[in-house]
Amino acid sequence: MEFQKELIKLNQQFADKEEAIRFCGQLLLDGGYVEPAYVDAMVQRDKELSVYMGNFIAIPHGTDDAKKNVLKSGITVVQVPDGVNFGTPDNPQVATVLFGIAGIGDEHLQIIQNISIFCADVDNVVKLADAQTEDEIIKLLSNVK
Repeated sequence: MEFQKELIKLNQQFADKEEAIRFCGQLLLDGGYVEPAYVDAMVQRDKELSVYMGNFIAIPHGTDDAKKNVLKSGITVVQVPDGVNFGTPDNPQVATVLFGIAGIGDEHLQIIQNISIFCADVDNVVKLADAQTEDEIIKLLSNVK
């Protein structure tokens, strides 16, 4: 998977997880990766099963039914220095790096697996969260295929 500069956003802030998910989806929509219905499906997916993966990352992606709304595979990387809570006030699950995913066929499963392996090392997440440029993020993720 190739990471595109226009799909990487640094230093973002969101009021809540739905705003964060919709931001990721809008990047994919604007880039021609998905149809508009996919953005709503990303929000629905989180309602069915949280897209928070632990280690300060979330991987917003659409429901299985929304695969028909994916035009081409793409991935966003959104840095949220102050974090966004994907949990509850009583059980916060704060993500500082979001990976918005749209995958043709089963590609999204492979993408999620590769990101999860990379981010299993919390030091990698910290490096992504501290990155100052899009190029730095692309370089860090260059081994994620």
